[in-house]
Amino acid sequence: MMTSMQGAIVAQFEQYVEEKADATKSISAGNFSFQTLADATKTILHHAFWLAEQKQQLSTKEYKKLLYNQGWKGEEKKYLKIAAAFGKFSPQDLAQLEPRTIYQLAENDKKYQQVIDTLLDLSVITQEAVRSLTKKYRTARQSKPEKPSIWRRLKNGGRYCQIPPIHEASEQTGTTLQRMMDEEGLSAQHIVAEAVALRQAYKEGLLVLTQPIAG
Repeated sequence: MMTSMQGAIVAQFEQYVEEKADATKSISAGNFSFQTLADATKTILHHAFWLAEQKQQLSTKEYKKLLYNQGWKGEEKKYLKIAAAFGKFSPQDLAQLEPRTIYQLAENDKKYQQVIDTLLDLSVITQEAVRSLTKKYRTARQSKPEKPSIWRRLKNGGRYCQIPPIHEASEQTGTTLQRMMDEEGLSAQHIVAEAVALRQAYKEGLLVLTQPIAG
């Protein structure tokens, strides 16, 4: 016996098949490739939006059952990303984009957020437009390098600092640090923390650098 959930799935994909069949009747040999590509893109988006809607409407148990029954377990995340990235668009809006472009923009939504936002201002969204915008914003990022940061994030929301590798021909910093660790039994982190504190104190005028008396 078919459940209401399974019936909804069947109806959804039957609709896709009917739409494709109707579209195919009007396709000539000259535009077959483009139309098929547009259908693939729209189907991906329809599926992504529909799956995101099911996730909101169904209970957690029902949603997991849906994924299991359709063999989508582990595949759903990329479609949910598509739905999140292109929630302000309709499938028809993005029909001229290649399926690979849809996946690429959604999988790297933070990297391409400016591109996605700019697409909202276009009357017609084409593959060439996305290519031009991607190149434009990539060039802008390269001309304005990001400020170096030593901070790294932890899964629990905290953070820690990580000092980049120190490259010196003399290896003086590394050998000095290693000697201090061996002789004093301290960790590298402890010694570096002390060194930073001393430098900060010097900058604030709390310490005075003195030179050895010649003679």
